[in-house]
Parts: sequence; C-alpha cells; structure tokens
Amino acid sequence: MRVGKSDGITSISTADAASITIRGRDLASELIGEVSFTEFFHLMLLGLEPTPVQRRMLDAVLIAIAEHGMTASVSAARMTFAAAPESFQGAVAAGILGCGNTVLGTTELAGRFLSAGVDLAAGNPARMTDVAREEIARLRAANQRLPGFGHPLHHPIDPRTDRLLNLADEVGSVGPHCAYARAVQSEANAAFGRPMVMNVSCAIPAVMLDLDFPMEALRGIPILARTAGLIAHLAEERRRPMGFHLAAEAAEGVRYEPSE
Repeated sequence: MRVGKSDGITSISTADAASITIRGRDLASELIGEVSFTEFFHLMLLGLEPTPVQRRMLDAVLIAIAEHGMTASVSAARMTFAAAPESFQGAVAAGILGCGNTVLGTTELAGRFLSAGVDLAAGNPARMTDVAREEIARLRAANQRLPGFGHPLHHPIDPRTDRLLNLADEVGSVGPHCAYARAVQSEANAAFGRPMVMNVSCAIPAVMLDLDFPMEALRGIPILARTAGLIAHLAEERRRPMGFHLAAEAAEGVRYEPSE
C-alpha cells in the first residue's frame, strides 16, 4: 500500500564536491572551529543558534545525564563489546537500545506530563498547585506512576535535579514548566506522606521546555548524552576488560528453578 509521496525536501543539510552546507551555513568556513558542539546540535535541530542561556542549559542537561555508573545500559554495552570486540558501534547501540519508558526515555514521558499540567493550568501559577494535586490523585487512582519521580539510589534529593533547577533560577530561565514541576513535587510529598524524589528525567524537560526545546526531541537529549558515556566505558573496556566478569556476575546472581 502506498502511503503518500514524500516532497523530497530537507532543510538540514546538503553537500557537493566542494562544500557541505548545514542550515544555510558552510560547514568548513562558518561552523568548524567557530561554534561548540552544543551550539551545532541546537542549530541542526532547530535551525537557530542558541541564545547564551539556551546553550548553557543545554550543556548542563547533557552533562547531567551523560553518566551514572555501571547502569544496565553500560553493562549491556560492555558485555556486547566483550563478545564482539570488532563491533564498537554494535556495543554503543546495545547500550542505547534500552532508552525506553523505564530508563532514560522517561524524559519524554515527564515532559508530556509537565506540558499537560501547564496547559490545564493555562499558565496560571495560582492554578498549578490545584492542577498538580488533581493530576497526582488521578494517577494514583489509576495505579500509574508519577512520571519523573522516584529513584533507586538518590533520595530524598537527586543532586542533578537540584543543580539544574537552581541553575535555571540563576540564569533567569524559569518558566511555567519549572514552576509546575515544583508544584508537583510539593503536592506529591503531601499526597504520599514522604519525600518524593524529583529525578533528573523530570528536571531536564522542565528546564528545556521553558527554553522552547521541542517536545519531539526530548528523548534525544539522554540518547545523545549517554552515547558519550558509553564511548568512554567502551574505550576503558579495551584497556580494562570487565564485560565477561559482568556476565559471570549475572549468572551467579540468578538461581535456576526447573519448570514443573
């Protein structure tokens, strides 16, 4: 079945024998050595150079989510590389494939949750507390998780969240999404009767949506950032192998039980 003809147009880049053009800029003469990678990413994605505040916050969120120790994605990448050392790219891909709705990909889920709350409050700060309370009650009644809240290691505060929100305060970029995230934090603490950790996957969309970062690219932030972390782990894996050790630890940690 045909699904419609493409118009065959891209606004991102083109190339010929003598040049490469990205968003109307010559790569060799206008971009290489002239802009940072963060600025380049923003330009490619949105067609606009970031403001100084947008660049600083994008840098900050990429650094915040790039590395978090021996996570499932790192273990998967290292074990893949141990088994297939000729496939560096395959090992990176193995780590990134786990960027879903439980780990890393929660950035987009939290972003949509925050955006919906801001819409319900019509941007009115006075309504945000009521909306937050109502949305938390709705999720609890449906036995659904609160997107971007909770962390197995960091409690009662995720230090990355604290820093990002404080930085947004410092640079003056706080808008309705950060305000609503804070309202949800306060109401969640009251509803659950204990401190509910706002994790970095909630802080990232809060600060970036306030800076007009596109919702459809939010999941790309942890993918881009975590790729850097995986490359570092795989470079270390070459020098100090532990992939097979991780696999052996997994085997030791699982008990076999015959099926009935």
